[in-house]
Amino acid sequence: MLFAATALSFFDRQALSVVSPLICQEFSMTNEAYARVTTAFLISYSVMFLVGGWLCDLLGTRLGLGLSVLFWSLASGVHGLVRGPLELGMARFLLGAGEGACFPGVTKAVAEWFPKSQRARATGIAIGGVSLGAVVAPPLVIGLVTSFGWREVFLLTFLMGGLWTIVWFAFYGKVGKRESSAEPTPSEYDKSEKSEHVSLWRVLMRRDTVGMALARFLVDPVFYLYMFWIPQYLSTERGLSLTAIGSLTWIPFFALGVSNIAGGACSDRLVSRGTSAITARKAIMGAAAFVTMASGLVAFSPNVTIAITLMAILMLAHGFWITNYITLIGDRFPAGQVATVVGITGMAGTIGGIFASPVIGWVADHLGFSPIWLASGCLYPLAFIVILLTVRKNRIAKQERYNDNNSN
Repeated sequence: MLFAATALSFFDRQALSVVSPLICQEFSMTNEAYARVTTAFLISYSVMFLVGGWLCDLLGTRLGLGLSVLFWSLASGVHGLVRGPLELGMARFLLGAGEGACFPGVTKAVAEWFPKSQRARATGIAIGGVSLGAVVAPPLVIGLVTSFGWREVFLLTFLMGGLWTIVWFAFYGKVGKRESSAEPTPSEYDKSEKSEHVSLWRVLMRRDTVGMALARFLVDPVFYLYMFWIPQYLSTERGLSLTAIGSLTWIPFFALGVSNIAGGACSDRLVSRGTSAITARKAIMGAAAFVTMASGLVAFSPNVTIAITLMAILMLAHGFWITNYITLIGDRFPAGQVATVVGITGMAGTIGGIFASPVIGWVADHLGFSPIWLASGCLYPLAFIVILLTVRKNRIAKQERYNDNNSN
């Protein structure tokens, strides 16, 4: 169910990205105007990433995540009714407001259900839905557009989200079992954490919270570049048709899906061999940060095949990075604060995207995409340096002992 939720969230986002050349043409929108639409999503998404995470900790996973998916599915359906750039931006704003609680809720559910030795793999599978949504979206959306029109695409997203919500509320917490019988069940977590006070200020004042938020601020604009702008890049600079774009844009996201699961398995293997959880997550993140520098080479690629290959390498590395980054939060913070911290860091990332989106639009219109690709190859290594400076092992060990004592 968590895999399906993240798949739906990114299918809904990619739907607009895939049809953006058609919508920009129909509404006479420039790259800068399209950037304002994507920024509307990021503004609400950034705020609700924080608020949504806090609400998931307050309401519990079942209710918090369920309401989130229901709201964003309605917002996605509204996209099919818009008649101009302003209405499109408003619909996008509502979509961001609904999707804000998705990843905090997913991370919280994983932390509730799985021990540390399995948590990275579980996180990788859960957020692996991102790649499925992004992989399925281009060919499916192109097929719907060809047969019906772009507005019907958003009707489909509404129906899929509604079906997920029904299944979620019907079955979450009622089937399966936890790995450790000594830990509370998800329903018990929901009951206890509704009354548990989460001190937002105290969480914000922690050095590791600030460091992880800053790292997310640096790297998320690169991911949003890939999520929102690849079709525009292939259309305007490579001259590809909508059909050709649909046949290519799934490839980087397929690489992401593979690495989401592989990245979790790699760090969990290190943990099972005696490496501390924090050290294992950081080791994988460091290697991934080095590989992401390949993204800068897209600016010099002589053909589309090489450009897509380099994009796939970046997304492959991102999967290793983000799986271990999110798992690091689950390892580092008490269970009652996990969704809140994910919300804080996610908000920081989308604020980075808010600043970057209009810059990308302006640079793409006036200078082309080459400077954008060059910048994208530098940000993950910089973010990893921030992680090294702010998430220290001695503080981690102390927190892990605190968590273990509380759980006992």
